[in-house]
Amino acid sequence: MGLRAPDASGAYPTDQTIATSPPPTAQQPPNNTTTTATNPQLPPAAIDLAGKLFDLAREGNTAALTQYLDAGIPPNLTNHKGDTLLMLAAYHGHAATTRILLEKGADPNVLNDRGQSIIAGAVFKGYDDVVAVLFEGVDGRPPRADIRLGQPNAVDCASMFGHEKYLELFGVEGTGPRPWENASGTT
Repeated sequence: MGLRAPDASGAYPTDQTIATSPPPTAQQPPNNTTTTATNPQLPPAAIDLAGKLFDLAREGNTAALTQYLDAGIPPNLTNHKGDTLLMLAAYHGHAATTRILLEKGADPNVLNDRGQSIIAGAVFKGYDDVVAVLFEGVDGRPPRADIRLGQPNAVDCASMFGHEKYLELFGVEGTGPRPWENASGTT
């Protein structure tokens, strides 16, 4: 169980699970894993704040989200579906927000509860700038999104939807005829 949408009155349920990144240790780089903490007594204000953070990511409100991240909100916060702030920003086409989340330590290789990867979602939606940021990393530095993670993964999505530009970006050759095409390559 995780964060849920507000009920009809606009209040968020308080028997929630919020996933956060553990504090960094000498053996573990910061923000590379997600830990789930359950607190049946989570204050309504905390639930409201988490809902607001997910909305900021969805809306691409980079400035406001950055203030929360700078104040200590974990960049790998996940909702009840396992979607991270980064996944929501990327899936809604917000390249600037995606970049900031990566700069702040968000992990581009977290899968949600349905086994979907962040970069595959961006490929599916056709968001060129977001795909580029996820694949290339920030200023060419890791972390970079793994194109082979998830079901379907980013390569499968690019192939399935005929996004040759992404296959080229990934350095992957086309995978041959698609199941919906006949031998001549037409539908």
